Amino acid sequence: MATDTRTPAAAPGPSADRRTGPADEQQWGRVTTPRTLLSRALSVPLALGFTVFLPLMVAVQSGAGAKDGAFYLQLALTMYSGARLSAMVLTSRRKLLQGSFWLFVYMAMGVAPLAQAVLGQVPTPVVGPRTDLTAAIALVLLGCICFDVGALLARHRPSGRAQGGREEPRPMMVHKRRLQLLTVFAFLGSGMLIMKLGGPAVFFSSRQEIIAGIAEAGVSADDGQAGQAFLRGFGTVPALLALLCYTRWLVTSTRARRMPSVIATTGALAVLNIIVNNPISNPRYWFLTVMFALLFTVFPVSAAMYRVALSMGVVVALIIFPFADRFRYDEKNYKPVETTSVLEPMALKDYDQVGMFANTITFVNSGPGHFYGRQLAGSVFFAVPRSVWPDKPRDTGVMVGQWMGTVNTNLSSPIWAELWIDFGPVGMGAGLLGMGYAASRVDRRYAKRATRRSPPGSLISVVVPLVAGYSFILLRGPLLQASGRVAIAMICLALVATYRTDKRTALR
Repeated sequence: MATDTRTPAAAPGPSADRRTGPADEQQWGRVTTPRTLLSRALSVPLALGFTVFLPLMVAVQSGAGAKDGAFYLQLALTMYSGARLSAMVLTSRRKLLQGSFWLFVYMAMGVAPLAQAVLGQVPTPVVGPRTDLTAAIALVLLGCICFDVGALLARHRPSGRAQGGREEPRPMMVHKRRLQLLTVFAFLGSGMLIMKLGGPAVFFSSRQEIIAGIAEAGVSADDGQAGQAFLRGFGTVPALLALLCYTRWLVTSTRARRMPSVIATTGALAVLNIIVNNPISNPRYWFLTVMFALLFTVFPVSAAMYRVALSMGVVVALIIFPFADRFRYDEKNYKPVETTSVLEPMALKDYDQVGMFANTITFVNSGPGHFYGRQLAGSVFFAVPRSVWPDKPRDTGVMVGQWMGTVNTNLSSPIWAELWIDFGPVGMGAGLLGMGYAASRVDRRYAKRATRRSPPGSLISVVVPLVAGYSFILLRGPLLQASGRVAIAMICLALVATYRTDKRTALR
């Protein structure tokens, strides 16, 4: 009787390397590399740091905040999101959409509101009773659990081959000729934005100068921001998408790196994006979108870069972000941040998501009730002018801010509040469950397609990093403000998308 002399720890030979799958690894064992050992060594302190040490370090600081039910619910939410973020960082597969979701929850709905609860200070007044704030925190936690349930359901969904033997759909690719057309469109759109605002120099001054330039150009009406959204959207989104496609082409194709036309076009697009998509003239969340999309396009298969991005994202969000509005105002109107505590910047700046959710609950309970899809309809049909739709809904954050009587109505409205104001707690839970399911399915497909053998024109390898970055804006809200760039991006993607893989159309 023949005996198999192979040992489980033996590494597969070159001929079997590309065919080795999860079942083979489970049978014959995994090869332990120094990087694997390092990841295992860092997993415990990383998980404990996000889940236990950082939340407790914030919670024990001295402050005027009340240690009541809302405080302990906020602490539980922070620890729960910290545990889930740690799981995303340490996973064996890169989960871009789920990772960006938990990064946002941890920084904007977890640690920052916990610091505000400790200090008893909030960036936006919470006008309702304390019970509404407690309800808001509980609903955020419920939504996070629903998101996890949706991801779990997607994980156990049978694959396409298991469902009656059906083949998976063909992947969508970037059409080479249409990409060139998108590039021309990007230069035209960005050029129009630059000319309307008076030249490239204004993009390196301040966001206040940009807003003033748009007003002087006559595209920002008093009753809406559609003109401003379209001008800025067409001036920034096509340029970014074209750069992402060309960057991926260069990174994944040896042939492209020998083509002067591709190198020159990529360089020109990079210069164009430095002008229109730089951090000086753009909101911080949009620049975060640009950086995430570029990072995961330049490093399409690097698990180490994915882990560094999520881990450093916490540091950037909680330490650098509160001080990153230096370029929001000009020299005359800028007021430096003066704090006596490491927690104060998180209580004085933009992390008002939990408080605004509480205000939304108070607003609904004060009389208007739920809107049953009206706010969502306003976001979907954002392009319809108010002259045609006089009762078109305003941004949820603006509507609640006007009801509160605040001077500045440019307030956030997180996705939890957007879903709750329309559909109540059941609809909010169902919406977050659906988001978790969709994010998990897309992450699994992305992990399968984003490999070293994936073709340069793989569209999903560009779209998923872009969506992962833009999800910070979608999660922060309001949805109506975020809809313009989403629609423009969809138009650009529809332009370049194709199923053809012949030599004339494919990126090689």
